[in-house]
Amino acid sequence: MFLVAGLGNPGEEYVRTPHNLGFLTIDRLAERHGIRITRKDSKALIGLGEIEGHEVMLAKPQTYMNLSGTSLGPLMVKHSVPAGRLVVVYDELDLPWLTLRIKPKGSAAGHKGMISVIGNLGTSEVARVRMGIHPGRAIESGAEFVLAPVRRSQEKELDEFVSYAADAVRSIIAEGVAMAMTKFNRRAPGLHNEEA
Repeated sequence: MFLVAGLGNPGEEYVRTPHNLGFLTIDRLAERHGIRITRKDSKALIGLGEIEGHEVMLAKPQTYMNLSGTSLGPLMVKHSVPAGRLVVVYDELDLPWLTLRIKPKGSAAGHKGMISVIGNLGTSEVARVRMGIHPGRAIESGAEFVLAPVRRSQEKELDEFVSYAADAVRSIIAEGVAMAMTKFNRRAPGLHNEEA
């Protein structure tokens, strides 16, 4: 079974913020594949289903971003999911808005949610889908920026970006990380943001 986990913050006030792109991608996957994310398990909301013929658990940790690993670690142990079958989706301030990067492993690069995940799992050999959110202009406070709602003018781009990330996750499950990297490691197609 694959475990696809989106990182984010629970609560209505965070729904349309850059820091919740992981949650939004999980919601898009659930919608596309008829998976209901309603069950509480190991401090997460989860849903079980199938993507491309593979059994999949979709998860949204409810611990807040910086403690994501305290949910995913126990969830993986309970359901015997090896690290090689985990895919983590999250926002990345180090990447320009609308840029997507799949990585098969590596450091957390300062991302507190991934620091928590890697720390709890005891391995950095975790596939991840990083979704760029940097606006291409100076940001006074990264913490404030990631928790502020996405601008109304960016809603269409956000929707298309989330769909692109969901496609990338589907590709990882169906074809493996290497093939998915070849297909999806770029700016989301059809999206034009001159600032980024």
